[in-house]
Amino acid sequence: MAVELHQGDLAENVRFGAAVAVDTETMGLNPQRDRLCLVQLSAGDGNCHIVRLPQGSYAAPRLKALLADPNVTKIFHFARFDVAMIRRFLDVTAGPLYCTKIASRLVRTFTDRHGLKDLCKDLLGVELSKEQQSSDWGAAELTPAQLKYAAADVLHLHALRAKLDELLRRENRRDLAEACFRFIPIRAELDLRGWAEEDIFAH
Repeated sequence: MAVELHQGDLAENVRFGAAVAVDTETMGLNPQRDRLCLVQLSAGDGNCHIVRLPQGSYAAPRLKALLADPNVTKIFHFARFDVAMIRRFLDVTAGPLYCTKIASRLVRTFTDRHGLKDLCKDLLGVELSKEQQSSDWGAAELTPAQLKYAAADVLHLHALRAKLDELLRRENRRDLAEACFRFIPIRAELDLRGWAEEDIFAH
């Protein structure tokens, strides 16, 4: 595994093909309060590019162009949060989208374990470490352990997508999944505007 750290934006020569795995690291889990620190990306080739975004430095034109590229599918796990953070700090709506958590919830109805660690173990036989999950991603210098952890969150998303697509086809829920994926930017915008906890579809 190779991890390349970029400061402020992707390097000009980086390409990801038709689909890129994406994750973010933030100072916390509140999009209204906590800032975006890292965006991790992988082409599914076992390598990871990490864009470090220092506080107040969110220009990143190449990263923004990639996230908004309609010809590149962005694969997330729990896209709702990452898309909201990207929308708030980079001022771009990421898409088109694929969310492995939503796909898992639609087809793995026999379990309530839909976390990335669970999916990697159950579908790929891969054990992920979550030791750095609570970490200071805004630190001036990131440790090798932090970079390894951040990279691991995107390295397996292409393989998970392939496995989950098989299950979506088997259960005849692919169309439903795609409709959910298209709605994610709206759900993220609702979160940012104050409807994070309220189900507006409820009676």
